[in-house]
Amino acid sequence: MIRSHHDRDEAKRRAEADFVALFQEHGGRRKKKALFCPFHHDEHPSASIYRGRFHCFACGLNLDVIEFLERVRQEPFKDVLAFLGARYGVTQNNMSRIVATYDYTDATGNLLYQVVRFEPKDFRPRYPDGRNGWIWKKHPHQVLYHLREVLEAPIVFVVEGEKDVETLRDWGFVATTNAGGAKAPWLPQYTEALAGRETILIPDNDRPGWERVKVIARALLGHAARIRVLDLPRETKDIFDWFAAGHSECELIAMLEGVNVV
Repeated sequence: MIRSHHDRDEAKRRAEADFVALFQEHGGRRKKKALFCPFHHDEHPSASIYRGRFHCFACGLNLDVIEFLERVRQEPFKDVLAFLGARYGVTQNNMSRIVATYDYTDATGNLLYQVVRFEPKDFRPRYPDGRNGWIWKKHPHQVLYHLREVLEAPIVFVVEGEKDVETLRDWGFVATTNAGGAKAPWLPQYTEALAGRETILIPDNDRPGWERVKVIARALLGHAARIRVLDLPRETKDIFDWFAAGHSECELIAMLEGVNVV
């Protein structure tokens, strides 16, 4: 991974000087000085690299060297920096890598965007660019995780984070979250998706987690059929840790029987 802004700028400077070679190493074709754009069916060379930028006169793409590599390698910014750092000798050993991707879909199951988890721990959103690549930004239309399952279920657990959702799903429950963690806003479309359903809120056992649940509970009042908030034992961080400690779905159901309805 690039050590500093100075190293990043140095790697980018070297890549700009090396742009044509990088273009060809990643499958780019050229005809004399003219380039065939790799991002569409380019029968005649319609692109060029000039002053550190790739420009296609047919499809209109105008990319710097890092943006170009993000698209052609289908990798996030961090991984491209790691590649350039290794290529030009400005790296350290603890390079980030993708360890999980979480698909967010529309109501019919079509992919809208992903949340990508890196190690060392970090999260970044991305969505398809329509050319077999990714745009590493927040999608303009945010939805609940596993929206299709949520809309088909009478009872839904709401937790913090995709890992907790997958834990509950592994135990046979329908669960959801929203992208962005505890500080992400709770949007009106999330409430709409949970309208008429029994909703069980399980906060992470920290102050941001409880503040998030309070916001969600207030938003769901008058919309959800029932709202319950499950208080995990104080020593337990989240529902993933609770199950990891050896608890079962039967214990979870028993705990819920003693929880009051909001």
